[in-house]
Amino acid sequence: MANELSGKHILILATNGFEQSELEVPRDKLVAAGAEVHIVSPEKGEIKGWKEDDWGSPVKVDRTLDDVKASDYDAIVLPGGQINPDLLRQNDKALALIKDFYNSGKTVAAICHAPWLLIETGIAKGRKMTSYKSIRKDVENAGAKWEDSEVVTDQGIITSRNPKDLEAFSKKIIEEVCEGKHQRKAA
Repeated sequence: MANELSGKHILILATNGFEQSELEVPRDKLVAAGAEVHIVSPEKGEIKGWKEDDWGSPVKVDRTLDDVKASDYDAIVLPGGQINPDLLRQNDKALALIKDFYNSGKTVAAICHAPWLLIETGIAKGRKMTSYKSIRKDVENAGAKWEDSEVVTDQGIITSRNPKDLEAFSKKIIEEVCEGKHQRKAA
């Protein structure tokens, strides 16, 4: 359906080193479904992706972390890659923004290594989740129940393993945003 997300606003949080496809595929699918999507980063201008084993293409940053708040959006999408979530989990403003989405009952979607951000914010504890296989122990040690599935959803928290899961990941984001807010305890 082309307009199922009409009137919805979705934030994709990333910095340099994001996995190229994990930002671009959800962005394009969400826009195609009618959502307004903003790329948000600590940096202004452009951020550069990572594609396979080298730097990928730059993506234009629509807004900086200082210019956004969770109340203006319906969901947050967290692309993976190793570099991107590792940098963001050291950024207090990024972590506070993710927690605000979670605490507001809004959809929070993380793929690949981005569940590191759910660990850092305390959101992972007690959840069913998946992730890239190399951070499975991190997810389990944070108190989550790890599953080897293409997409795992637990009260509006969506996780996927890798770029091969992007179709299911993107479809689930659309479905969860259409459902609306979720009741859950604060992180």
